[in-house]
Amino acid sequence: MGFLNRNKRAIGLDIGSSSVKLMELEHDAKANSYRLVAFGMEPLPPEAIVDGAIMNTGAVVDAIRRLVEKARVKTKDAVVSISGNSVIIKRINLPLMTMEELEESIQWEAEQYIPFDINDVNLDVQLLDDTGDDAGQMDVLLVAARKEMVSEYQSLIHQAGLKPVVVDVDAFAIANMFEFNYGHLAQAVALVNVGADNVTIHVVRNGISMFTRDIGMGGRQFTEEIQRAMNISYEDAEILKVGDPEADERAIVPEEVEQVLVSVGESLATEIQRSLDFYLSTAADSDLGRIYLSGGGARTPGLARAISRQTGLPCEVADPFTRIQIDEREFKEGYLEDIAPQAGVVVGLAMRRQADK
Repeated sequence: MGFLNRNKRAIGLDIGSSSVKLMELEHDAKANSYRLVAFGMEPLPPEAIVDGAIMNTGAVVDAIRRLVEKARVKTKDAVVSISGNSVIIKRINLPLMTMEELEESIQWEAEQYIPFDINDVNLDVQLLDDTGDDAGQMDVLLVAARKEMVSEYQSLIHQAGLKPVVVDVDAFAIANMFEFNYGHLAQAVALVNVGADNVTIHVVRNGISMFTRDIGMGGRQFTEEIQRAMNISYEDAEILKVGDPEADERAIVPEEVEQVLVSVGESLATEIQRSLDFYLSTAADSDLGRIYLSGGGARTPGLARAISRQTGLPCEVADPFTRIQIDEREFKEGYLEDIAPQAGVVVGLAMRRQADK
């Protein structure tokens, strides 16, 4: 699902609130496999992007240009994704109709579910099930994104010397990554992407989107609480949170840091539980088998255990590189293992091709 035309080969570009990630994958259609061609990550200054809105265009453009230069990618076509309050995803039930009829009537239907002026949004729609809850009904996934945000990201990418060919949504990029690496699962699973400022919960079953919800907290909250408790810089607090990647072993964590990790982790786990409880209470044939974490916040020690304890479900960190071929001479295995949780969105974006519908 995307708001612009697709192209045969493009780079994935994940513009997050704390960093920008770029990836190029080579696809072998016969083997249905991917090979990692290029990957890079550049940090962004604090508040360069807030809730998906770009506050410091120059810093983001410079970060993308540095990534393109280092990666030496040949294509200029880029796939990007958006998230936050400017994106609405709704699973709705409609009277049975053809796709042509749906496309003609979706703008009127969408007005009932979208809290924005319908003229101010880009709409996309996907048929999920032509049976729906009752005979003569069908389930449809409705996605709306504010035109202002889509245009802002298009302009940003153009300024960086690239051409935007697809604008996707973070939740779908994660689902794309998960489907390739883990396959279609008959039992529903929750894909929880813990970004710096936002947590996206996406429940999927058999490759079909069942439920999405955003939570306005994330990995940055852990860091800021450590910074406050220890009276240290944000950078030092981040190292205390996830460890120093250049150190051979994780340093002993001060008791105050452990307390912050437990406290914030439990708060985040409670919010995730509430969202999943809402899904379970409202969805027909609702069940959940497992939770898969991704995003930079997924690297926070103890978070997966806290979520598992709170929800009563197995919880693990997803590995977006599980089925991707990697040349260890070009990419350090330890480095990719360390940053793997942060690569979930960009892997899903880099997999986007013309065949995607």
